[in-house]
Amino acid sequence: MSRFENKGLILGIMAGTAGISLVLIWYRKVRKPGAAVRIPDFADVGNKLNSVGMQHETHNEQGAVMVLHRRQLQILEKLNDLLISVDELKREVKFLKEAFPKLEELVRDELQGKGDAQRVSPSHRAARRRKADTTPAKEATSSEEAESEGGYLTAHTDTEGDSEEEKGCKKPPDVTVQSEEEELLTLLQQVDSLHKGSEDDKKESFRLLLEKDDKYENCVDFLWRVARAYGDMFEMTADTEEKKKYVSDGKDKAEKAVQLDASSAESHQWFAIMCGYMSQFESVQNKIRNGYLFKEHLDKAIELKPQDPFLYYLNGRWCYSVAQLSWLEKKVAAALFGTPPTSTVEEALQNFLKAEEMHPGYSKYNYVYLAKCYKDLGQKNNALKYCDSALSVLSVTNEDKEAQKDLEALLLTLKL
Repeated sequence: MSRFENKGLILGIMAGTAGISLVLIWYRKVRKPGAAVRIPDFADVGNKLNSVGMQHETHNEQGAVMVLHRRQLQILEKLNDLLISVDELKREVKFLKEAFPKLEELVRDELQGKGDAQRVSPSHRAARRRKADTTPAKEATSSEEAESEGGYLTAHTDTEGDSEEEKGCKKPPDVTVQSEEEELLTLLQQVDSLHKGSEDDKKESFRLLLEKDDKYENCVDFLWRVARAYGDMFEMTADTEEKKKYVSDGKDKAEKAVQLDASSAESHQWFAIMCGYMSQFESVQNKIRNGYLFKEHLDKAIELKPQDPFLYYLNGRWCYSVAQLSWLEKKVAAALFGTPPTSTVEEALQNFLKAEEMHPGYSKYNYVYLAKCYKDLGQKNNALKYCDSALSVLSVTNEDKEAQKDLEALLLTLKL
């Protein structure tokens, strides 16, 4: 309660007291000196008046006098009640005068000790209602204090007011964006699980990704998974034209992912793989160009994700392929690009061993390439050892089946 409201309440009470005091002064002037205040004394006066009237008036006059006397008695009784009420009011006013100087301090202590709410007196609520009737709606809603329906006054500090204003300035959470993020996360988890499954699972993963291609075309995590799905379709398809279409589209997706986020290891990885696939359908010139791109992005992926055995397996494949380039292919590379790619069988072997070390039994094809490297290095026993390891791995994927064919051809040369 503000000081202005305290003063207003005091003045109102004083004005009311002043009015009652005027009535009391008037009554004391008109009543006889020494008149009693008690009800029994008023009754004795009435009896005396009745006795006098009975001696001097006729029977009819006596009836009228009795009626008059009763009315006078009623008036006196009401005046007596009024005097008693005035005395009580004076005591209340005295109490309030003594209490008002401490009231503001008590209210402040109450607010600090019990939180934001305090009980509002009926007079305070009435004053606020009158104020609300005369205050424009816009000003009323900006008040620092708001009274609740239960009769409580909610006090807001300046800090709380600023907080509410800041909240009003902030945009509400975009439910649509949040739901899209949750949908994308669910989709990515689902396709990752399907990618590890059967061919039918991989086809389902490919289908789900294509359905959302337009919606998430600028999402890096989505794009490299699309490129991976194109790679799965490339591996599962026998038709040459379909293979070329899958690898071409997959390369475009991976390249866009790299452009959007150069720090994504998976984007570099799948762009390198798509370049490797493309070399199967290109001229010598484009094949060499794709080889350079393959190595460039594979090295970047290894730099960003050095604990992935798959990357070392791929690097081993590149090193082995370069080591097997013919004299003509090296000359063409030198003519086109100045410096031809160089690598050795030993470098390829170290990468295949790295993959096996990080993940024993990593893949059937990794065993086959280990055997090839040892054969080329003249280590027949080690080559046979890894051929036996490759034979122990069941052929599940198309890559496993191709590895099995290479293994059988390799065994024939080793047994000669």
